[in-house]
Amino acid sequence: MHDIRAIRDNPQAFDAGLARRGIAPVSADILALDETRRARIKAAEDAQAEQNRASKEVGAAKASGDEAAFTRLRDLVAEKKSAIAAMQAEAADLDATLRDLLLALPNLPLERVPDGTDEADNVELRRSGAPRNFAFTPREHFEIAAVKPGMDFQAAARLSGARFVVLRGAVARVHRALAQFMLDHHTETNALTETWTPVLVLPEMMLGTGQLPKFGEDSYQTREGFWLIPTSEVTLTNLVNGQILEPGDLPRRYVAHSQCFRSEAGSAGRDTAGMLRQHQFEKVEMVSITDAESGLAEHERMTRCAESVLDALGLPYRTMLLCAGDMGAGARITHDLEVWLPGQNTYREISSVSYCGDYQARRMNARHRPEAGAKPEFVHTLNGSGLAVGRTLIAVLENGQQEDGSVDLPEALHPYLRGKTRIAADGTLA
Repeated sequence: MHDIRAIRDNPQAFDAGLARRGIAPVSADILALDETRRARIKAAEDAQAEQNRASKEVGAAKASGDEAAFTRLRDLVAEKKSAIAAMQAEAADLDATLRDLLLALPNLPLERVPDGTDEADNVELRRSGAPRNFAFTPREHFEIAAVKPGMDFQAAARLSGARFVVLRGAVARVHRALAQFMLDHHTETNALTETWTPVLVLPEMMLGTGQLPKFGEDSYQTREGFWLIPTSEVTLTNLVNGQILEPGDLPRRYVAHSQCFRSEAGSAGRDTAGMLRQHQFEKVEMVSITDAESGLAEHERMTRCAESVLDALGLPYRTMLLCAGDMGAGARITHDLEVWLPGQNTYREISSVSYCGDYQARRMNARHRPEAGAKPEFVHTLNGSGLAVGRTLIAVLENGQQEDGSVDLPEALHPYLRGKTRIAADGTLA
């Protein structure tokens, strides 16, 4: 959420930032609403002061026996009380309207973020690893002989419908191994704190990280009012919801492996083959809570944490700086990692690492004290995939495929597979 004081101080900069995301100027409407709200609050406060004075005079008039003055002042107090209640109610309604307006607006991109409207305008920062030269035409993951026995879309469709998968045997084993490897790598190499959190959350938690109110259609809600998390960014970030952290409590660096649920609203017709885009999937998520001075350095650090997983698995990838029009609503700057998928002959997103500034913290009222006794300031938050487990599985399978239909697996996974190094063409670990 945005700081109304910053909008008052520089409405032109605010509108310019939103314009980079394709949003028309709104500062004039916001400030007009804010001015009306503040006027109602001041009027209520002035009326309250008059009521307080009149209340004191009522007592004096009563004590002096001046019945006329007593009656007049008593009626004035009652009149002021009614007027104050009306003005306070109007101010509360205006405050709620202003809050809803601010909650619906995306974050402002940093100056270093390139202009643009979609992925075509993103900027490549660097590449790591060279795509393998195949002596045969590589297949997509679901077409590889070794994978077919362990990746069942027909069974999933009977169980749940489209955009689900049933994994079994060697493929399920490798999927589990990837998640375990990622957690171990992040905790042991990248010094993140492993955390386990619920997948059902209260609406306030979805509001805190920005999934609500605007993007509710992208997630699932239960009959009881809980929301299924689209990513454990929701739970990890909200661990500081409503908290004031003391000096020495920052940074906090979390990592969690969880089931994730997304309705994929608006993605009809996209990536319908295979398991690239699913309603239910697993992800290893990273979240950092830090201060304003450390935010951008932490963004670089988190990006490197995600890159290091791909490096350890020996997967070719590129790191992209997203343009203003392609970033998520809560981000000020985002790096996407795109892994090479030989079956599609292209790079596909496998991680987004975003710095949100104090945008989420204001929604959560999450603060910290820079030093003992200091006035609390809003924390700054970051999140990133480290990595999407299903998409990493796809990359491992496609990059490791052999001409005979088998799949060679990354060395980093061998200890998690009891020394097995490949999936044979018949779908068994070997």
